[in-house]
Amino acid sequence: MSAQTNPWYERDERFIQAHHQPACLIDLALTRGIDSHRLLRGTGLFYQDILTGQQRICAEQFLRLIDNAQQLQGSDDCSFLFGQQLLPGHYGHASHALRHAQNLSQALERLVLLRRRVSPLLTPRVRLDGKFVYLHWFDSCGAGAREVFLVEAAMTAVTAMCRWLSGEPLPWQYQLRHTQPGYIEQYWVHLGEDVRFSCPQNLMRLPREYLVKSWPHASVTAGQVAEQASLHELAAANELAPSILDALFDHIHDHISQSRLRQPLGLERLAEAYGMSAATLKRKLKRHDTQFQQQLDQVRTFIALDLYLSKGFTSDEVATYLNFNDRANFRRSFKRWTGHLPSDLIGRLA
Repeated sequence: MSAQTNPWYERDERFIQAHHQPACLIDLALTRGIDSHRLLRGTGLFYQDILTGQQRICAEQFLRLIDNAQQLQGSDDCSFLFGQQLLPGHYGHASHALRHAQNLSQALERLVLLRRRVSPLLTPRVRLDGKFVYLHWFDSCGAGAREVFLVEAAMTAVTAMCRWLSGEPLPWQYQLRHTQPGYIEQYWVHLGEDVRFSCPQNLMRLPREYLVKSWPHASVTAGQVAEQASLHELAAANELAPSILDALFDHIHDHISQSRLRQPLGLERLAEAYGMSAATLKRKLKRHDTQFQQQLDQVRTFIALDLYLSKGFTSDEVATYLNFNDRANFRRSFKRWTGHLPSDLIGRLA
């Protein structure tokens, strides 16, 4: 892969090792009698290329593979069974680093640090308050309609990994953006019954006392060596940079969070910060199945929920923090972001 000229990567760059997560999905389909040629149709991949262990694919190819797998299998459990295989996974040093995490805190830290290898299409973000640890999942490559599949798989993966490494099921609570599907029993089987739909963002929540409980069979030395080796591999392959959507999220978040920069952030100002025209940024966002307003509202929602649920801010305080001069305008905007008024939503999620 050629060296990147930008401090981010985009969905058409080949950074996903095909014999890692894509192979897990292929194997699942093959066990169900799906023909590999039909499964790989339109991806530009051949099964023999994957077996070499050298093939890298881009997010677009992986998303097309997901489309094919869902269509050909036609079952409600595909994403959940796929997720069961993902973590710690078989990704070399990155998997060893997760396998030897001393506790949940270290596992989540490594999940975020090594996300290019262990979570190539979704970005995990960890947030803490006095009561809970929150694990948010954000689209990193323009998943579009496949986001539901990916979130189901990612939440299943973390749930299964934590159960295995801790030696007990952890009382995760799940919040999902999409409406409740007809296959709710799959959530109960693979995640648990504390699942809520039509929520503002995709996240998992757990009482924070579970963060530092020691996990049996962990090796401090092996874990640290594997973490450093994985980071070295990622650096050598120029794979430590965030996706363009992750980079924009961080920039918008920093802009809002720093009081001296709370003047409105528009498309033009954001594009200028990344050395491109507004038209170019708009085209890039469209290619990633999103737009500026959607990205801005996503960050505003993330910050608003933290202020409401973790810091106890009032609606007036949240509105001021987010640079809204009119409370009524903020309430309308919040409902547009989340589908709920603040008073209705906060009581339901607390």
